[in-house]
Amino acid sequence: MACAIARAIRDRERVGIGVNSPIPAAGVVLAQRSHAPRLRFRLPGLEGGVPFIGSKEFFDFAQRGELDVFFLSGVQIDMSGRINLHVLGDYGRPRRRFPGAFGSAVLYPAVRRVILFRTEHTPRVFVPRVDFVTAAGTPDRVVTSRAVLGFDNSAGRLVLDSYHPGQSVESVRAATGFELPSRADVGETPAPTADELRVLREEVYPLLAGVYPSFVKQMRSAAASDKAAP
Repeated sequence: MACAIARAIRDRERVGIGVNSPIPAAGVVLAQRSHAPRLRFRLPGLEGGVPFIGSKEFFDFAQRGELDVFFLSGVQIDMSGRINLHVLGDYGRPRRRFPGAFGSAVLYPAVRRVILFRTEHTPRVFVPRVDFVTAAGTPDRVVTSRAVLGFDNSAGRLVLDSYHPGQSVESVRAATGFELPSRADVGETPAPTADELRVLREEVYPLLAGVYPSFVKQMRSAAASDKAAP
């Protein structure tokens, strides 16, 4: 997922990263350390980021058009690219309540390109219509553990751009709770290259360790398991 996100980032772009978004953070730093050395990112506590004071200043950047890319996620994501961070079920008597938006409804339409991401790709996450519309907009793409989804502007809905190694068009559709058309040129997402993995492990994870220690520990453990596998 980090590699798929990195490849979507362009040089010189101004990127905002949420404090609870370790995978996008890894992707952004990977992009900076590879093909986009002049990108600028905003994430408190991460070395090399553009400094800012508090969330108000961050939202001011977005509303002035000074953010090119931001990342959002949701408990639910629907076929129109809307996200739900509030409740499951009826709003008055929800089955479960969540923390809420923290400005997502402002950032989604204000930022030039919003990349949605979700590590769980199942029918309970990707639903025909979210139970509550926390934020609505036009996503640049959706990166999940199974695939990269694009957005068909003429149809106003998500489509399958590529499926990750080990997946297929059929397996991604089976894991999606709505009809998912495919691009005409749909194919497999290119696997992480040896150089991308090297940069992630040797440069990106050490930089992220102070901000996302649990995430980095998990990724290092996974890397060690890969090396130990026959």
